[in-house]
Amino acid sequence: MMGTKARRFAPLINVSLEDLVPADHFYRHLERTLDLSFVREFVQQTYAGGGRPSIDPIVFFKLQLVMFFEGIRAARQLMRHAADRLSVRWFIGYDLGEPLPDHSSLTRIRERYGVEVFRRFFEQIVEQCQHTKLVWGRELYIDGTKVQANASKDSLTPRFFVEAHLSTLFSDQAEEATGEGEQDASQDESASTEPSPQLEKSSPVALPTSFSLEQRCELSQQNEARHDWIEQLGAQDRSVKGRSYQRMADYFVSTTDPDATLMETTKGADMGYRTHYVVDGGKARIILGVLVTPSEVMDNQPMRDLIFRTCFRWKLRPRHVTGDTKYGTTDNIVALEREHIHAYVPIADLTRAARPSFAKRTSSMTHSAMCTSAPQARSCIFASDKPPTARDGIELAPKTAITAHSKPSVPPVPRDVASVGVWMSSIWIGSEATIRLSPTRKPYASGRCG
Repeated sequence: MMGTKARRFAPLINVSLEDLVPADHFYRHLERTLDLSFVREFVQQTYAGGGRPSIDPIVFFKLQLVMFFEGIRAARQLMRHAADRLSVRWFIGYDLGEPLPDHSSLTRIRERYGVEVFRRFFEQIVEQCQHTKLVWGRELYIDGTKVQANASKDSLTPRFFVEAHLSTLFSDQAEEATGEGEQDASQDESASTEPSPQLEKSSPVALPTSFSLEQRCELSQQNEARHDWIEQLGAQDRSVKGRSYQRMADYFVSTTDPDATLMETTKGADMGYRTHYVVDGGKARIILGVLVTPSEVMDNQPMRDLIFRTCFRWKLRPRHVTGDTKYGTTDNIVALEREHIHAYVPIADLTRAARPSFAKRTSSMTHSAMCTSAPQARSCIFASDKPPTARDGIELAPKTAITAHSKPSVPPVPRDVASVGVWMSSIWIGSEATIRLSPTRKPYASGRCG
């Protein structure tokens, strides 16, 4: 006999949410491990002394962690997910009968906190990971990825029109606000004859340094002239113009999402961002630094600011930094080598059509050397004690020649596959492999196999 199931739901009686969530659930482990009580101190100044009680800041940041772990991008989708998951309700501390926060409240709280509060929250989490010995610090990985924005290409408008409209709009509002402020000030002065006390602002205290006054002035001028990607929150430097090309973002801006710019995708051009990560090379793979920029900002541009700020903030002295081909610019490699950080970064060979990549079988990377076969990677750069110059060149070396930085810790390449060599102060290891420096501008390397 075939049975049928009727949909009948009786009200729950004497059922606790604590019993419905498994004991080995991930959010139970997270609740035991991570203490978020520190966030109250971060956001204390953003709340008034009286009024209706707000959403608990700990609940807000727990919901942000749920967004990260579950891969959710919108606050509305987050609250739908929380209403459907018993484990999320248990994690944020809401019982079955309690109404969850509204998604619009989360949006307003996020705007009121600002980027600085989220940055402090991120750094506090990384600091806890460092205290528990999860950060190694000897090796750093850097990479970037594209993120699609919630904006359409139809929202693109000429930038000069938008800037002119905004300047006119805010100039009129500023004049009105100034007039109202002067009127209120005159009324206050006529009402009270006593002068209002002025708050004295404390100037920042200069730290003791070994620099002279001239060196300080020169250093401050250099810092003001350079574009700090982290201080500018990833904003593009519009003052820099290319000689042979012009960015599309210099001419058009999205009225829906002004921070998003055009990017290439598999389905064509679309609006998006680019996220940059600095990851520790330890087993835990802790993210030590992150920066979100418009998609027009290439990976190699904020690399130095991210690496050096990560080293300074977490007091790290990495031995080498690993990145893909996009980071292999002369400025990045020279800056890392000057700080005694070896740059394990391949560089693209613009004279060949094939894109460089690492082979799975014939290439390997260790702490002291890197070797790549020529059919899979046309060119590759290795760290050395000598900074690269404009005359540094790369050529294919025959047979079993291998480059290494300190010792031959890389297995040899098969004899029937050509390998890659670098004309720098690297060491050639192979069957009587030699380097001959050409008097012309084109260096080359050769080897004799015995």
